[in-house]
Amino acid sequence: MSTPFPFTAVVGQDDLRLALLLNAVSPAVGGVLVRGEKGTAKSTAVRALSALLPEVSVVPGCRFSCDPAKPDPACPDGPHEAGAGTFRASRMVELPVGASEDRLVGALDIERALAEGVKAFEPGLLADAHRGILYVDEVNLLHDHLVDLLLDAAAMGASYVEREGVSVRHASKFLLVGTMNPEEGELRPQLLDRFGLTVEVAASREPDQRVEVVRRRLAYDDDPAGFAERWADEEASVRQRIVAARELLPSVRLGDGALRQIAATCAAFEVDGMRADIVMARTATALAAWAGRTEVLAEDVRQAALLALPHRRRRNPFDAPGLDEDKLDETLEEFSGEGEGQGENDEDPDPDGPGGGGGQSPSDSDGPPQDGDTGAQPEAGEDGQPQASGAGEQQPVRASEPFRTKVLSVPGLGEGAAGRRSRARTEHGRTTGARRPQGALTKLHLAATIQAAAPHQRARGRSGRGLVVRRDDLRQATREGREGNLVLFVVDASGSMAARQRMSAVKGAVLSLLLDAYQRRDKVGLVTFRGSAADVALPPTSSVDAAAVRLESLPTGGRTPIAAGLLRAHEVLRVERLRDPARRALVVVVTDGRATGGPEPVALAGRAARLFAAEGVASVVVDCETGPVRLGLAGQLAGELGGTAVTLDELRADSIAGLVKEVQGNSRRAA
Repeated sequence: MSTPFPFTAVVGQDDLRLALLLNAVSPAVGGVLVRGEKGTAKSTAVRALSALLPEVSVVPGCRFSCDPAKPDPACPDGPHEAGAGTFRASRMVELPVGASEDRLVGALDIERALAEGVKAFEPGLLADAHRGILYVDEVNLLHDHLVDLLLDAAAMGASYVEREGVSVRHASKFLLVGTMNPEEGELRPQLLDRFGLTVEVAASREPDQRVEVVRRRLAYDDDPAGFAERWADEEASVRQRIVAARELLPSVRLGDGALRQIAATCAAFEVDGMRADIVMARTATALAAWAGRTEVLAEDVRQAALLALPHRRRRNPFDAPGLDEDKLDETLEEFSGEGEGQGENDEDPDPDGPGGGGGQSPSDSDGPPQDGDTGAQPEAGEDGQPQASGAGEQQPVRASEPFRTKVLSVPGLGEGAAGRRSRARTEHGRTTGARRPQGALTKLHLAATIQAAAPHQRARGRSGRGLVVRRDDLRQATREGREGNLVLFVVDASGSMAARQRMSAVKGAVLSLLLDAYQRRDKVGLVTFRGSAADVALPPTSSVDAAAVRLESLPTGGRTPIAAGLLRAHEVLRVERLRDPARRALVVVVTDGRATGGPEPVALAGRAARLFAAEGVASVVVDCETGPVRLGLAGQLAGELGGTAVTLDELRADSIAGLVKEVQGNSRRAA
């Protein structure tokens, strides 16, 4: 076994280390979600923590790590009699991003169950992680159904496997640690809430600290065992402190004053439900035990808020997590109880050094600057040229309020990553048929299996009432669900889009579509065109937050090179198709269709559009043309693309115009 990097040798990252240690003291806190850029010691710190955890006593031979003092009465390997056990080191189990459901929760051997009548259960990672650490790197890239199973087990302390009428339940209590890079996509809010604490990490900008990081890492790589030996005393000290804090934890008193501060803080930040209050209470209690105290102080409540609330506060979908620390201090001061929290020290909440840096400054969660007010935008002429500034660049305008959009989907049946937009063959969903298994059997189609085996019973010498089933008879259920797509926005940022201050509404519509993509687990990309060229403002990514930021800063001005925008989008799709062939694309072109600039701009735009039609790429044109006189050029562009056109009004889910158009279309098809 390789020597892990010592936990006490990690440079900086005080909040990360503190959050991990608090969960080691009190696993009831509920785990840690570590958010941050790559290369910030997230994985290193988690792996190092496992070496600090005390050894656990287990029942000899039990695959589910039952405690010999209190064995699980429902253990599949039981029943066990209480008695002496054997000690082993605490485990850290890693869940790969590409793991299957069977690998996570375990699997019943369907073949043996049918052919031999044996209910054989193979434990999964949830069983291996019992009484240890379950580490999920890049948890935001894990399939939603796996995250649901994972967090349900963490909340209930048990894992349930039910398949083909057979049910298995086993204990599964573990310290859940997830890491993620927000640039690769966010977790859904309801999943964020299931993590007890969250920590934002970033690389230090202090040269001396960065030098020390490199020095220690090089020393460890040269001689891991020797480097770990030099930190052995510090590791032993922290290990003993964890044991002492665990023993002290039941004696810690959480007074009414501290409880009132916790409740007031959660109410002030408008968190949903009561889980935040409970997690804050457990975290504050663990902080007091870690400090060697039997009384929870206001400083414990403050630190608990900075760790437990940033990912739970009510916020807009594209806002970064964070707490207003001034507001936090005001709330704690207002509800400070007599005799409790009188000696609070906001500058150093933790007596051993880690400060209250788990939150962000108010500026981190503020919206974009207000200097792009739409009232300051000059009018543009119908020829695409701004009247005040010619072809010059205009200042960005702020997006109007987002709204709920109509569902845009890709026609046909795909096989891409699980999501919520277009129809696809998936591992989860409604059963639509059966096929021979390709590889390991995961979802048995019982009726199809019996039908396949039935004609061969006489030849197989069937006796009695039994049904002889062989491997060739097994049939895999085919299921239909929903997939996530690549939604590529091609946005017209020319001067004509600024006419009548139209760009604010356009940005609001695109922001609404981005919000829809966020909820449907899509990848998004952003191509903009104006002047004489097109730019890839954002390559395809799972982070719709990044797309929203780029959209807010998008300036307008110049002519309308639609052909350039479509050709650049076509190139983006070509490259992305090589990277992820199974993910289908939906191209959303946002324009008024008034192609200008260069020779024959309309004809060039038509030829570029026909490339998408020839390849069968699904497309939608959002027609931004307004005013009493409309040329209908966006509709013509949609025809060339082989797609459909919708106006800004029709894009709304509650649009009357959109409903009328849809009813008329259905009537024509019926006729």
